[in-house]
Formats: sequence, structure tokens, C-alpha cells
Amino acid sequence: MTDMERTPYDVTLLDDNTEGGIRKTYFRTCPVVCSEAIYIETEGDMIRKVQYTKGCNGNTQGVAALCVGRSVKEVIGLLEGIDCKARGTSCPDQLARALKQL
Repeated sequence: MTDMERTPYDVTLLDDNTEGGIRKTYFRTCPVVCSEAIYIETEGDMIRKVQYTKGCNGNTQGVAALCVGRSVKEVIGLLEGIDCKARGTSCPDQLARALKQL
């Protein structure tokens, strides 16, 4: 994604590596949401783990737990566009934006 295509709500990839077939990615979220970062593990197209740094603890744990075992495409479809307090994005939407970069 070029700088011209970026929006103020986009996540930033901080780390991306693969070990034993498991892709491990770490994204910084945009400043308007409560969470600061999202760690994601995928195996092929399946989500193995999601972990938020900060944010509303119960909500982010719930979102993360519901994503495990689902396909990247399915989770993007479920979470993309969710808004929180008219901010233009949310912690779930930030996860969808991160998954779209995989």
C-alpha cells in the first residue's frame, strides 16, 4: 500500500515472520482506538491466535477468542467496518484491516 492509498485509520505492520508454518504478525493500531497493537498467528488461511495490547480487556479477549479457528476471509467479513463511538474505526475493524494486509 502506498502512502497515497493509506488512511488515518490503517494499521502499521511492525513484524512479520514464519516459524514452522505459523505466520506471526504484529501490527500497531491507529491512535483513535483503545488498543495499541494486535498480534496475529495464522496457519495458511486459518487464524490460530489473536492478542490485543491494551484496549477494553473483556471485549478484545472476546473478539480474539471468536476469531480462532476461522478463516481470515470470514473474520474480515464479520469485523470490517465496525465503528466505535463515531471514530471511523474500532478495535475489531483494526483487526480486519490487519488481516487484509496478510
